[in-house]
Amino acid sequence: MNIKRAKQEIKDTIEAYLAKDEYGAYAIPSIRQRPMLLIGPPGIGKTQIMEQISQECQIGLVAYTITHHTRQSAIGLPFIEHKNYGGKEYAVTEYTMSEIVASIYDKIEQTGLSEGLLFIDEINCVSETLAPTMLQFLQGKTFGNHKIPQGWIIVAAGNPPEYNKSVREFDIVTMDRIRRMDVEADLGVWMEYAVRANVHPAIRSYLGIRKENFCRIETTVDGRIFATPRGWEDLSELIWIYEKQGKKVDRELVAEYIQFPKIAKDFANYLELYYKYQNDYQVAEILDGKISEPVVEKLQKAPFDEKISVVGLLLSGLNDGFREVVRTQERMQIRMKQMKELQMSGAFETSVVSAVRVFAEKVEAFRADWEKRLADGLLARTALADCRAVSAKMEADLQAVRSGDFANGAKAWEAIRERFGADSDAYEDLVDRSGARLEHAFDFMEAAFGGSQEMVLFVTELNTGFYSVQFLQEYECERYYEYNRNLLFSEEEKEIGELLS
Repeated sequence: MNIKRAKQEIKDTIEAYLAKDEYGAYAIPSIRQRPMLLIGPPGIGKTQIMEQISQECQIGLVAYTITHHTRQSAIGLPFIEHKNYGGKEYAVTEYTMSEIVASIYDKIEQTGLSEGLLFIDEINCVSETLAPTMLQFLQGKTFGNHKIPQGWIIVAAGNPPEYNKSVREFDIVTMDRIRRMDVEADLGVWMEYAVRANVHPAIRSYLGIRKENFCRIETTVDGRIFATPRGWEDLSELIWIYEKQGKKVDRELVAEYIQFPKIAKDFANYLELYYKYQNDYQVAEILDGKISEPVVEKLQKAPFDEKISVVGLLLSGLNDGFREVVRTQERMQIRMKQMKELQMSGAFETSVVSAVRVFAEKVEAFRADWEKRLADGLLARTALADCRAVSAKMEADLQAVRSGDFANGAKAWEAIRERFGADSDAYEDLVDRSGARLEHAFDFMEAAFGGSQEMVLFVTELNTGFYSVQFLQEYECERYYEYNRNLLFSEEEKEIGELLS
């Protein structure tokens, strides 16, 4: 299965394992709650989806890479305890609590979340001394003498033996007590994620053309060479920063992330062409509605790879606008919710002094809430950016009320509403501007390609992009709907032809 399916399987399992009967007990008893074991190549997102699942399900997460542990840290240290048996005292060996089990209780204490995920990575790569402990853990949900607390679901991950020489095979007794999920790299699923995660468009465009280079791991006489999804995403972060700083990403730098020499060289060359096409074809001007006939003619005569790259540049520019629209809308909705709660408090029906006090408390409470969720690991990166932006807006509104000369609380509230209204108008302008850029992109695509396969690719990407789909649910673009209808009709016609042949 791909990582998207594995993530959904785990979320469904969490819902089932944490379901309770009419007496408040877990409907599936702990002994029947099989640990889940993800087996797949390195760098495809096994660890990353654990954070996403924790945030989306709003449960705790404790994660360990087990190869960093010794037997003592996993099961605890021995100490002598004196006990009385049959009227006679004996010295008995006990164990301190496992560091891993203690971390779960620490997490419960810190967050107040009594249910969560215990994620153990590289579980099949442990040392010989720790291997029996791992078997005990998977079979009995214990480390040493200490059980994993009820309500905490075990997920483990490991690499297949072809990717890691240290892999140990589990015996049948252990395998019969776990749920094994074999996970493989899937470019289509990763591309969906890449748009949301703002992976650099040059990488998305390159992998759209060189699909075979998405995830490759090979053994050569010089050792392992590899390109992984993790490598592409980490490289993307660096490219964004280097662009802002005016620095160049060269082949040697790419090779530090994409440790497959041929692919690193190929992408470095593509990245140079990507920047060249961006300038040669004046993509920013095209989206602003300035279409040059020589540019159209040049693209018509260009090789297919170059045409696809330019289409990717257009989509990248559009997606930047769509992302800004969607994120701004999310922030406006959060802010609107806070304003409604503030209005319902009745604070602005009194004096300005009283209104300012209540408003300040509201601003502080909102910040404290998202900072607590951040500390608990329950806030995703985009949600964090939204909360920070809303906090900044609320603090600016508060400062405007403090520094203004208002006769009463009602006048101060009116000023806040006007500020929100101005931001709402700016949002509408942003939607209109993004819509106009989409129309200009269609103008250029029609001039350069008509209804050819490049147009099909363009519309298909609009259909599958996370932000473009949300934008097009609100913005009516007649040509998008027209080309989309034609695309659906062509696909239906093709399916009918295949059935008849």
